Amino acid sequence: MALYSEKVMEHFRNPRNVGVIEDANGIGEVGNAKCGDIMKMYLKIEDGIIEDVKFETFGCGSAIASSSMATELIKGKPVSEARKLTNKAVAEALDGLPDYKMHCSVLAEEAIGSALDDYEKRTGISTH
Repeated sequence: MALYSEKVMEHFRNPRNVGVIEDANGIGEVGNAKCGDIMKMYLKIEDGIIEDVKFETFGCGSAIASSSMATELIKGKPVSEARKLTNKAVAEALDGLPDYKMHCSVLAEEAIGSALDDYEKRTGISTH
């Protein structure tokens, strides 16, 4: 059996939404000191909808794939829906991650949460 699903490999080889949003109104950065992965998420939110999302990730293939999939799952969605995104949903959308790589999907969830928290601080608009 392959260690990683085809979806993980596809999002690692061809990640979606990579880059920076210069006029982002929500930016979140998280990291895992144990493995060294760092994720930064940029959100452009208009009228309660995530109009654009981009990421920069320094980390392993699972971290890059998790970041990519997470952006795909929240793009175009209401902020309240993005706030509910779980690491399990990210991992499931990737057709699973090895247990010892689940922390990568946790980082994706936390990066989105951090970016939404930043959006709330900047605008005073709740995302809950």
